[in-house]
Parts: sequence; structure tokens; C-alpha cells
Amino acid sequence: MTLLNIHPRDPEPLKLARVVNCLREGGIIIYPTDTIYSFGCDIHNSRAIEKLARMKGTRVDKARFSIICHDLADVAAYSRQLENHVFKMMKSLLPGPYTFILDAGKNIPKIFSERKKTIGVRVPDHEVPLRLVRLLGNPIVSTSVHDEDEMLEYTSEPELMFERYKNDVDLVIDSGPSGLEASSVILCSGGKIEWVRQGKGAEQAAPWIQ
Repeated sequence: MTLLNIHPRDPEPLKLARVVNCLREGGIIIYPTDTIYSFGCDIHNSRAIEKLARMKGTRVDKARFSIICHDLADVAAYSRQLENHVFKMMKSLLPGPYTFILDAGKNIPKIFSERKKTIGVRVPDHEVPLRLVRLLGNPIVSTSVHDEDEMLEYTSEPELMFERYKNDVDLVIDSGPSGLEASSVILCSGGKIEWVRQGKGAEQAAPWIQ
């Protein structure tokens, strides 16, 4: 178990490579985003995904996991063709503190898509996860450190998360403290754009929501 300091705006390449190696070997990490810290693992490692679901007290088909992509082209590779108004909205808001619920594309592994037809997608405005995804070559499966109904102070402090989860995860990235406001979640499926959850960035996204 490692606590690794990585600069939030100018991440050190050797440290990023170490995290990517951990992910490729099936490790689970805690990493920063533009909202709150999250658990992450490689989208192509089914054992890591199953372990992450157990950590959250659920099964993969019931878990509210999303994936981290590095840009809109990456999003398009893992979702069905985006409708024009959805693409324009995402282009306007990303990178940013939003989770978009999209129709899952053919590149989503079966462990996700067998029972779910949608996938949550994020392109956070934070250099660490964006560079990790580029180096890894595919998305990171992501879920917030906090419980769905509970936000605790320790979830904003990497050193406290290290102590809390040192027996459960393989690596914690420390890029400084985070806020305690989760991402806004927007459903974009069936021709609709609607709120699932209003969180950080909700005011900027509001003009797009039906």
C-alpha cells in the first residue's frame, strides 16, 4: 500500500507511470478529480471491478460505476453515437464536474453491459486522471470514495483516506485536499437531457437541461 504525492497541475511522469503499472496489474487506487476523490481501476480488469463492487457493498450489475475518459473522442469510443444537442452540451461543459449517463457503446466490457444499457461517463477538469487515462490507453472505472448518502470529512484528505483504506486499496494519490461537493449527474438517453443529481457545476449546465 502506497501514498504517492503527485502535483495536481503538473503531474510527474515517473509517478504517473507507477500508478498506471498498478492499474494494469489489477490494482485499485484512490485518485483526485475536479470534485471529490474516487476509487479507480482498469476497465479491462474484471477481477478489480468485482473487488471494487464488493468494497462498495454491491454487485457489478447493481453498482453505480462510471468511467473516466480523457476527451470527447474517448467518450465516443465507449458510447453510442451522440445526438447533436448532447454533443454540443458536452463540448461546452467538458472537461468539468459532470457525469453524463449515456447509452453504452460496443467497447464497454460485458461485465458492465450485460444487464445495463447505459454508462456514466466523466471527463474531469484535473490533470492527474486525464493523464492517467491517456497513459493507460483506456478508461478508468470510477466510483466516489464517499457513500451515496453520506459525505464524511476524511474523504477530502488523502492521508486520512490512506489510513482508512490501506488494507483495501493498493495506492492512494495525494494531490492535496479536495472539496466535498460531488459531480452533477445528467441523463442523456432516449432523446432526453435531464437531471439525475445537481452537484458541482449545476448552474453552468442548467441552460442545457430540459
